[in-house]
Amino acid sequence: MRIYFMGVCGTAMGNAALLMRALGHEVCGSDSGVYPPMSDHLRAAGVDILEGWDAGRLERLKPDLVVVGNVVSRGHPEAEWLLEARSQPYVSLPELLRTRLLNERRNLVVAGTHGKTTTTCMAAVLLKANGADPGWLVGGIPRDLPDSSHPGAQGGPFVIEGDEYDTAFFDKRSKFIQYLPHVLAVNNCEFDHADIFRDLDDVLRTFSHVLRVVPRDGAVVANGDDAHVVGLVKDVSWAPVARVGVGAANDAVIADFQESPTGSSFTLNWKGKVWGRVKWALPGLFNARNAAMAAVSAGLLLDAKDPTKLKLEALNSFQGVQRRQQVLVDRPDLTVIEDFGHHPTALDLTLDSLRARYPKHRLVACFEPRSNTAARKVMQEAFREALKKADEVFLAPPHRADKLGEERFDSAGVAAAIAAVGKKGFAPASNDALLAELTALVKSDGSPRCVVFFSNGAFGGIISKFARSQS
Repeated sequence: MRIYFMGVCGTAMGNAALLMRALGHEVCGSDSGVYPPMSDHLRAAGVDILEGWDAGRLERLKPDLVVVGNVVSRGHPEAEWLLEARSQPYVSLPELLRTRLLNERRNLVVAGTHGKTTTTCMAAVLLKANGADPGWLVGGIPRDLPDSSHPGAQGGPFVIEGDEYDTAFFDKRSKFIQYLPHVLAVNNCEFDHADIFRDLDDVLRTFSHVLRVVPRDGAVVANGDDAHVVGLVKDVSWAPVARVGVGAANDAVIADFQESPTGSSFTLNWKGKVWGRVKWALPGLFNARNAAMAAVSAGLLLDAKDPTKLKLEALNSFQGVQRRQQVLVDRPDLTVIEDFGHHPTALDLTLDSLRARYPKHRLVACFEPRSNTAARKVMQEAFREALKKADEVFLAPPHRADKLGEERFDSAGVAAAIAAVGKKGFAPASNDALLAELTALVKSDGSPRCVVFFSNGAFGGIISKFARSQS
């Protein structure tokens, strides 16, 4: 089959194109932003990339199937041609995965507001280390797997990140509805994606929908420490529910968590018995919980009665995913970390962990309000309170501020509020100005500092510039 991907260079679309290529399909695609590393991966795998949008090429190529990416909206020339011509079948990315791959697999779907990418990667690593030949689709660049996507053994387990964002311009259901979970992991649930969800109740509603497609011989793995998740699963009667957390009432209990400048450790117990102890380089209780969720989910996928048959040793050497608390510079006087954080809770937990890990350093947080939610005022107060945990805070201008008007995040106002409580708050006029002020700050008094950059985007390229200048 010849499959045409509309928006092929996006992370999810590109990795799905690589999966289809590995499954033997002929793959090509178009995009307006063709750039590495995804473009390099695609071309190396034999995927033809067509730059720009051209409705005429669809008529000329006549693909057997067109996959319409989430970035495509009405008015897009290729989408308009599809709708008018009615001659080429088209699907969303989630529908492609469901019909061409996931319907033949026992799927582990990792959902939640935070930690999806890391937990998905952990689950795939654990399954692989325990002798399974899993497939996976990870929404990031894993350090412990050969690539972000892999088809795995035909009919074998498949691990996929379950995103609650909407599917396509013609299908406004959440993506994870299509992913046919045999085991569904619900890491946490908070309000996010303010551009498509009205409020937290709207988010909870879509999570309740995916819970309803878990089969009775499958399982739901729930964060038992998250009140919203507990509320979601309390009435689930059609499939077993396993709860994970630090509370003693959970089925899987994270015990004796410890953190130091070199890493952290914890014991995982299952129904009152020790399953194993993990000692690794990853920071924070939040990552310990991600690991516990991954272990229970992968274990139940392999053995519904006894997940503890899954060995945990692979976690000890787990390195994580690029841009998730990734250390770029590590000197006695300066640590530089890049993190994908773009939600107040993620910033809050990461800053807590960094404070524990670097107690003698001044903690510097640099935040780019970039996501469709973070760039708006809707979570501004929560971001302000989280950022107060740092000693010095740099706030970049919000992304696409000119399009948001009065709704945009007020970087200067947040910086002033942080300064009012005795911390240092800066709101430079541009990313380049932020880089200059930050560079001057770290040279100013010789104090050891831990600098963390929070952004789900490129932060104007200043993260790599700063790290290179300090290496």
